[in-house]
Amino acid sequence: MSFSFPTNVTPSNVRSVALAILHQDGQFLMQLRDNIPTIIYPDRWGFFGGHLEPGETPEMGVKREVKEEINYQIENPIFFCRYDDDIAVRYIFHAPLTVPINDLNLQEGADLGLVSPDAVKQGQCYSNKLGEVRPLGKIHQEILLAFINRIGN
Repeated sequence: MSFSFPTNVTPSNVRSVALAILHQDGQFLMQLRDNIPTIIYPDRWGFFGGHLEPGETPEMGVKREVKEEINYQIENPIFFCRYDDDIAVRYIFHAPLTVPINDLNLQEGADLGLVSPDAVKQGQCYSNKLGEVRPLGKIHQEILLAFINRIGN
């Protein structure tokens, strides 16, 4: 279920996260999350990003998280939307991926890959590393579909 809190109020039991839609040649860079049952969206394709540190703005957080997770520096992330539910307050940014995918250094997750708009619509993507198809996280698919519809990628 999707809903919005007032922008200046976040319930204490809901985490604030900053996530990145990184795009290249009409596709979207996504992370295949580890298959660990105790993490959110295990074994699903999702965005790079994560929890905000105390005192950190969402823009600072998305830059830090992407650097930590794939050693990629986002110069000017563009705010896309805020997506709230009972799990998290998600600040979604987008930016171009300006390096070849082979130049990235995956530090977190089982795989990474460029996902086509068709794969987003189907809700699943093939993992080259695992040699198998894995689903997109439902929330990530919803956000990407809204991004595709609004931005036209």
